[in-house]
Amino acid sequence: MRQNLSLKSRVRPFDRVRDLVHAAVRDKSGAAAIEFAFMIPLLSLMVVSVSDIGLAVYRKMQVEDAAQAGAQYAIVHGFDTSGISSAVTSATNSTAVTASPSPVQFCGCPTSTGVSSVSCGTVCTGGAQAGTYATVSAQATYYTLINYQIVAATYTYNAQSTARLQ
Repeated sequence: MRQNLSLKSRVRPFDRVRDLVHAAVRDKSGAAAIEFAFMIPLLSLMVVSVSDIGLAVYRKMQVEDAAQAGAQYAIVHGFDTSGISSAVTSATNSTAVTASPSPVQFCGCPTSTGVSSVSCGTVCTGGAQAGTYATVSAQATYYTLINYQIVAATYTYNAQSTARLQ
């Protein structure tokens, strides 16, 4: 009986290979793998596109946060062009964000649509003196990960924040 087992074990690997080859030829379950192989480029493009949109939105948020940080700096430390510009550029971890155009100081009166620029010392509607305001701008450009051919490859984001200083 031992001899039969050893003889079967010697012949068996060749039988297994032959059986596997025959099973592979008859098997139709590989069709799903082929279909998936055709879908990989489309799925990859979708993943890259969604990532690209997310990164673009993140860059826009960085620009808005940088403008707000510059305005907050002006409120706390007063109007200082270089200090405000430094606050804008250091507000995010992105080197693409710049304080462009430079911060501007002006006198104005609050209105229902924003702040209207007036001469300093003017009395506003409601009897209050015109206040001193600072407008801080931030800008950055986002470059898409791949060239999609149907949309622009670069986007420039601008944000502006105005704050009353006194």
